Amino acid sequence: MGFSVIIPARYASSRLPAKMLKEINGKSLIEHTYSNAIKSDASRVIIATDDERIKTVAEGFGAEVCMTHDSHTSGTSRIAEAVSFLNFQNDDVIVNLQGDEPMMSPTAINQVASNLVSSGMSVATLCEAIDTEDAYFDENCVKVVYNSRGRAMYFSRSPVPAFRDGQNINLDLCFRHIGLYAYRVNFLKDYRNMPISRLETAEKLEQLTFLMEGFDIHVDVSFASTGYGVDTESDLIKVKKELKK
Repeated sequence: MGFSVIIPARYASSRLPAKMLKEINGKSLIEHTYSNAIKSDASRVIIATDDERIKTVAEGFGAEVCMTHDSHTSGTSRIAEAVSFLNFQNDDVIVNLQGDEPMMSPTAINQVASNLVSSGMSVATLCEAIDTEDAYFDENCVKVVYNSRGRAMYFSRSPVPAFRDGQNINLDLCFRHIGLYAYRVNFLKDYRNMPISRLETAEKLEQLTFLMEGFDIHVDVSFASTGYGVDTESDLIKVKKELKK
C-alpha cells in the first residue's frame, strides 16, 4: 500500500509565532517533523506552507514544498488546496502530519495509512489512553469517544465521557485524540466544498465538520508513542528535553 505525507506548516501561529522555525537541538521544529515522516513508508513527503521563510528553510534540508494561501483555518484545508496543485489520483492516500509534531513516530504514520485502507472509512486517525485527571480536564487535550467498530462518535475539548452522580473518573474510558489523519484525495476534493460546521467553530476541531457532513472516521489506539506536539513555549522546552535523551 502506497501513501504520501503532506505536512501543513503555517507561520502565523497564534500561541507561539513562527514556531515552525524554532530551534530544537540544532534543527528547526519543521525539520524534526519532516525527518520522522521520511522514516515512514511514505513514497513522497511534501511540506505545504504559506510562508517564504518556511519554504526557504525546508528546501534547505531537501524537502519538497508546495506554497498555499495564508487564509486556511485548518491543516486539512491547507492540504486540500495543496493536492489541487499536485499530481495525485483520486484514490491516492494522503497522511496529514501536522508540522508541530516533531516526535511523531514513523510507525504511527504507517498505521494510520494502513487503517484507512483496511477500515473502508473516509478518514482514519489515532488516539492514546489518557493517564491523568489533569489531562482529562485540559481543554488542550482533545478527547475522542468511539464505538466498538472503531468509528468515532465525537471529539471534544471538554471532559468526555462525563461521569455523573459523584462517580470516580474511570480513565480506562478516556482517550486523547492524536491529530494525525489519513484520507484519500477524493475526500479532500469533497472537503473543499464543505461549509465549516457550527461544531467546528465552537470547538475549533476540523474533524467535527467531517462528522457533521456524514463521513465516518476510523479511530485506533496508536501502536507507538507519539510524543508531544508544540503549541506553547513550555511545550517547546519539554520537547527539547525529550529529544536530548
